[in-house]
Amino acid sequence: MDIKEIQSLIKFVAKSGASEVKLEMEDVKITIRTGSASSTPETTIVQQIPMAQAPAMPVAPAPAAAQEAAAPAAEQAAPAADDSKYITIKSPIIGTFYRKPSPDKPPFVEVGSTINQGDVLCVIEAMKLFNDIESEVSGKIVKVLVDDSSPVEFDQPLFLVDPS
Repeated sequence: MDIKEIQSLIKFVAKSGASEVKLEMEDVKITIRTGSASSTPETTIVQQIPMAQAPAMPVAPAPAAAQEAAAPAAEQAAPAADDSKYITIKSPIIGTFYRKPSPDKPPFVEVGSTINQGDVLCVIEAMKLFNDIESEVSGKIVKVLVDDSSPVEFDQPLFLVDPS
């Protein structure tokens, strides 16, 4: 449903004198409420995005973040060369990054921790679901690249691991 169809639906409901109309389709849910005949009509539109399109939306802000990160990366060219021997563990999903299983527990891993393949490194909350992020490599945690309780994007670096 495009914006012109929604606008014509709003006009139709306003002319018809109905006080409320609800329309639900597989990817859109719209509720239109109008006031009484003596008051100015009030219109409310609620649109839900289908699950299949949700991962596509954050792709637009990512280039802006990459451009912002490009300037500091250029200034730190020497440390970046040292990081080339490390394996970067990246976020497999979009969500909120947590280093601890709960606020009163210790972090899953610290800098210097030795990890094995399959060890839980962190939790990423996406849509009220907490997803354990497991290591795909064995080694030693060299650096944690994300602050606790901060949002992460798909494929964003989370940890640097020394595989040796």
